[in-house]
Amino acid sequence: MSATGTRRAPDVTDAGPALLRAAFRRHAAGVAVITAHGRGRPAGFTATSLASVAAEPPLLSFNVGTASSTWPVIAEAEHVGVHVLGEHQRELAAVFARPGADRFAPPTRWRRGPHGVPVLEDVPAWLVCEVVARVPAGDHRLVLAEAVAGDASGTGRPLLYHAGRFNVLSEGAVPP
Repeated sequence: MSATGTRRAPDVTDAGPALLRAAFRRHAAGVAVITAHGRGRPAGFTATSLASVAAEPPLLSFNVGTASSTWPVIAEAEHVGVHVLGEHQRELAAVFARPGADRFAPPTRWRRGPHGVPVLEDVPAWLVCEVVARVPAGDHRLVLAEAVAGDASGTGRPLLYHAGRFNVLSEGAVPP
């Protein structure tokens, strides 16, 4: 408030990449790893853009940068793996976010799942999805996919991304 007791108008920033990044640092998001197999190798990346789209049919979406090393594989893949990470998987999330990392080397534990998709071990939930569409969105693509197989019987609390780092829920935030 000003000296006269009136509320000051908030500062307004012109929209652009810096404003978008700053706003989304204040948005907590779940952390997932997206995987695919193509070009003779497994590929994967950490995503915080995972969203449920529809229950019938079971659709989800995520975004991938077209400049990323994973994009050429995702661009051609018929199926992708979507892995919801738990709070015990900060390092796994960091490995899949790190450019140039050998993401599928030990200690990463994985196996070939349905449709040859790399499936990560010990995650709270994983889905294998058929890619339905890749929608251009600036320097990214919005990937729309339909779940065709998976397992959501894992345990643990979710890993979150907030304020530029991986975080966990505080005690009492989720019932046991």
